Amino acid sequence: MSEKQLSKRVKDLRNRRGISQELLAENSGLSLRTIQRIENGETDPRGDTLKRLANTLNVTPDELIEWKQAEDNSYLYYLNLSALAFLVFPVLGIIVPSILWINKKDKIKNVYRIGADILNFQITWNIIFFITIPLFLVLRTYWTFEAIENAGDISPALVTDSMKKVLLFYLISLLFLYGYNLVFIVVNAVRTLKGKSVKYFPRIQFVR
Repeated sequence: MSEKQLSKRVKDLRNRRGISQELLAENSGLSLRTIQRIENGETDPRGDTLKRLANTLNVTPDELIEWKQAEDNSYLYYLNLSALAFLVFPVLGIIVPSILWINKKDKIKNVYRIGADILNFQITWNIIFFITIPLFLVLRTYWTFEAIENAGDISPALVTDSMKKVLLFYLISLLFLYGYNLVFIVVNAVRTLKGKSVKYFPRIQFVR
């Protein structure tokens, strides 16, 4: 690997782990000037310097020197489909893709970006999903009191009718949310298998 390629690799790994040059220097025991020279391609780290950098960046020295991201659209396909775990329990749609993402994010091309998009989408979806629960309770209370006020009295039939209305609203909301998530996962899984970019929306940038 040339100095230019190695410097790019070091800088890329550092940015992906969200650490500054100063923190990399501190954790590796190297000087800030050494880190800057390596990332600028002014020097090629060898021996103990290479080992310290690799350990701090959580890779082996050989991986740091000979690193090459392989293309594997099938892995990207299964990475997308792994989010279907949300069908078992919503939070699993975050946990399962996270495991696959962490395992290959520096080894397969586009895994880092696509994995981040999936996680951001699933986290956003989970927030919206769990907001529907208190919203359901608020609507139940509101519609019940509104029905009582309009009728001028309280009767079991009135309360039951109000509850049915809220429950129907809640079920429709859940079906929409689950359907929306399912469609995005399947469509993007097929897109990655064909080598196309993924499009997840909405997503808040929790993972960068």
